[in-house]
Order: sequence, then structure tokens, then C-alpha cells
Amino acid sequence: MTAICSVFIATSFDGYIARKDGSLDWLDEANATVPAGEDCGCDAFMASVDVLVMGRNTYEKVLSFGAWPYGEHRVIVLSRGEMVFPAEIPQCVTHSSESPAKLHRRLSEEGAKRIYVDGGETITRFLRAGLIDELIVTVIPVLIGSGIPLFGNFAEDRRMVHRSTKVFEFGFVQSRYEVISSS
Repeated sequence: MTAICSVFIATSFDGYIARKDGSLDWLDEANATVPAGEDCGCDAFMASVDVLVMGRNTYEKVLSFGAWPYGEHRVIVLSRGEMVFPAEIPQCVTHSSESPAKLHRRLSEEGAKRIYVDGGETITRFLRAGLIDELIVTVIPVLIGSGIPLFGNFAEDRRMVHRSTKVFEFGFVQSRYEVISSS
């Protein structure tokens, strides 16, 4: 069985996942408006995930949050260079320099059913390889003007089918799309 690859991410209204310097201050401010106990489906999504694959830049940003937010969830950090993990990072966090296709194949063979792909560059690489099955994007009602875009450039169009949209009373809009296979 081939693992499903999913994206679960927030963007500014103008499509950025972070400021140019990686700052998420705009997202922190927006999250302060979210009522206590509301997680916009994050916990349920994470419960459905077997392994999280993120890029090195995303991993380094997550380290700046303080406590490791993924507990004992299996995490693979993609990086072309060697990595040494701090002692406080759980043993379930590992490194890979495999291509998206090779990593996806290996994880599928190991029995992974759902892979969470995170980080703009990593998401784009998986999309280019035709591996992303669904995108769950939460749009935050703020224009930040410039920053790190969710998606990089593509040589060909990527078509999607809208599956659902949820509007939260505090202004977030979360849409789920199925990516149509290009093959």
C-alpha cells in the first residue's frame, strides 16, 4: 500500500508561510484570537499521521519554539548535509537526504499509511514529484506583504479538487483539496 502524503499548514491571506526572516509573529498574533480548546483540527490530523517529513529550515524554526511540539511522533528531517540532533530531541527524530520519491517509497514499504509533509520547500519538492495527495490550508486574515511563499515554481500546472471548507468564527478559513495525479 502506498502512503498518502498530506499537507496541513497555515498561510497569510497573501499566501506566505513566514516573513522573509522566518518570523511567525503574524501567526502568533492570530493564534492569540483562537478560543481556548480550539486547535483547528490539528490534534485529529496529527493522530492520523504515521510520520512527519519536514525540511531542515522548518526543523530549525521548530527548535526555536522551545519544547519539542511533536512528542514521540516519528519525524524525518530532510537535509542534504549531515545533522546532529541535540540531546533533548527524541530518538524518533531522524535525518534523511533521500529524494521525496525514494523516501516515500521506503516509508510506504515500512507500513506508513499517512505522511505529513511540512515546510514550503519540502512541500514544493513533494508536489513536483507528484506525491502530495491532499492539501489542508488554513488562511489567516492578515496581509504581510512579503515573505516565504507556501509554494515554489512549477514547470507544469497542478490541479486540485476542492473537498471542503470550514470557516471559523475568529476569521480563519480552512480548505481541503485533493491533488489530482498528473500521471
